[in-house]
Amino acid sequence: MKFGNMKPHRRRRLYVVLFLVVTSSAAVGLTLMALNENINLFYSPQQIASGEAPVGKTIRAGGVVVPGSLRRDESSLLIEFDISDLKTAPLRVAYTGILPDLFREGQGIVALGKVNQQGIFVAEEVLAKHDENYMPPEVAAAIAAAHGESE
Repeated sequence: MKFGNMKPHRRRRLYVVLFLVVTSSAAVGLTLMALNENINLFYSPQQIASGEAPVGKTIRAGGVVVPGSLRRDESSLLIEFDISDLKTAPLRVAYTGILPDLFREGQGIVALGKVNQQGIFVAEEVLAKHDENYMPPEVAAAIAAAHGESE
């Protein structure tokens, strides 16, 4: 088999194929990076308390608002409350803003935010259930797991 100079039309074809492979690889890599940065994983209060949740990264946390734990700051919109999966110690949540109309103590919620260095969950958004029978699937699963029930 003789190896020599490549013919011009084959060289052009090789460059086009290499360009397409490199461009496609870059597009797939950038897409995967963007998707990875936008994933908000759900953590129960037990997982956050045990240190499984990343500090300073946006996550979702959910549980039941502990009755009697709601505290409002008189001079600002800061609201603090505890959530729990009804088994472990409660998790402190701090939220600055107006809570949803359906927010109540003893009710399941899901909050989007970050855990700070002190272990307090600083929420950017708080979502409350929309009717008496609904509970977010993640919260229901965390409560069922805490009580040793199967789904």
